[in-house]
Amino acid sequence: MDFWQYEREAREAGFQAVCGCDEAGAGPLAGPVYAAAVILPFGTEIPGLNDSKKLTEKKREALFPIVKEQALAWSVAFVSAEEIDRTDILSARMKAMQLAVDGLSLPADFALIDGNRDKGKTSAITTRHRCIVKGDSLSASIAAASILAKVSRDHCMLELAKQYPEYRFDKHKGYGTKLHYELLRTYGPSPIHRRTFLKHL
Repeated sequence: MDFWQYEREAREAGFQAVCGCDEAGAGPLAGPVYAAAVILPFGTEIPGLNDSKKLTEKKREALFPIVKEQALAWSVAFVSAEEIDRTDILSARMKAMQLAVDGLSLPADFALIDGNRDKGKTSAITTRHRCIVKGDSLSASIAAASILAKVSRDHCMLELAKQYPEYRFDKHKGYGTKLHYELLRTYGPSPIHRRTFLKHL
């Protein structure tokens, strides 16, 4: 499999600065949704680079500084739980991804976006782009972005675990595990829970 096929096609179409973009944390019951955008030097070999979901936490943590070091530009952005509730998760995901692209120190003229959606009710990807289903397994740039987004969000949840120790965010990172539901039933939602995700509690 050619991990650079989509970047190559964008370059052949005349684009200079092609970024990969992915988000992490669309599904959890608590915490922000994160996104990252990464421009890698074309053809860079980063051993072990893959979709963050296919990597162990240890491997993701090891790749996190390497991706940042190798990238020509990288950016991480997030949208809060409060804003997710005020709009909707699809809009929040799109906003986080566009914010990440906008935050690049080297402006991207084309973005490879993981997934098949590029707009929600209140936000859309405005940079010229292409959506790629399973892009985090098919594109080196998107895989790199998936690692930055996931690890950045995990680090955020570890910080929030110190603020709200009773919810054990360090254990489940806000995802709807059995333990998380039990703690929610005991303590009720915290200020960083997504109320719109808790309708059946």
